Amino acid sequence: MIPNDPEPRVDLTDALGFAQPPTTQRPPPFWDYFDLGFLISLCLPALLIAVLLVRGLSSKLPSGKPFQGLLAQLIWYALVFASLYGLLRLRYQRPFWESLGWRVSVGSVLACLFIGPLLAFTIGFLGVVLRAPQIPLPFDQMAEDPPTLVLFAVFVVILGPLCEELAFRGFLMPLLMRSFGPPLGIVLTGALFGSLHGPEYLWSWRHVLLVGTAGTVFGWVRYKTGSTAAATFMHATYNLTQLAGFLVQISAR
Repeated sequence: MIPNDPEPRVDLTDALGFAQPPTTQRPPPFWDYFDLGFLISLCLPALLIAVLLVRGLSSKLPSGKPFQGLLAQLIWYALVFASLYGLLRLRYQRPFWESLGWRVSVGSVLACLFIGPLLAFTIGFLGVVLRAPQIPLPFDQMAEDPPTLVLFAVFVVILGPLCEELAFRGFLMPLLMRSFGPPLGIVLTGALFGSLHGPEYLWSWRHVLLVGTAGTVFGWVRYKTGSTAAATFMHATYNLTQLAGFLVQISAR
């Protein structure tokens, strides 16, 4: 008589050792510090490649060193974010924009468009209170050449805010918040953001503090709205206000 119970089945994936181990759930984000270290390790080689490419094309470029410097930065951005895109798509099979919190809420975006200039004026006032020193910046050289000024404006208002918010508030801050909690994660991200701008301001602690404070506000907006897009639009209008002030100073000379 044939027994009613069938023989136990053997899962070939288990037998061949291809079965996936059980995964433990962890709070978002899904990436880790290994991924952060991987991206950081690519920054210097990507910058070197960008500089070498621009130097190789320098004889064919119509403008001088400021324009070439901005072009090298543009290539560097492209290389780094192409690596981040590949990391999210190839290792995790996750979408790029959604993973980094790019969610557009009309109300949040419109509010941030108006809050950005207010933050710029507030940071400027704090700079006066702290007696932040006047730092010689290369703006004058860029203003002398129209193509360089246009590219600089694109960087300040569009590319800079977009790339910085995706990197700091989209990728880094969620990782730090998971490790240290939201308040400390937001502040640490803002401090790192200010430190990144340190060489630009000759390591003036007042300027680093002011930029870090602005970065902390961007992080708070990212956390409260859940949207990197909102923080990006706020950052963009913040920079636009500063750029407008710079152009007014140039025209008044």
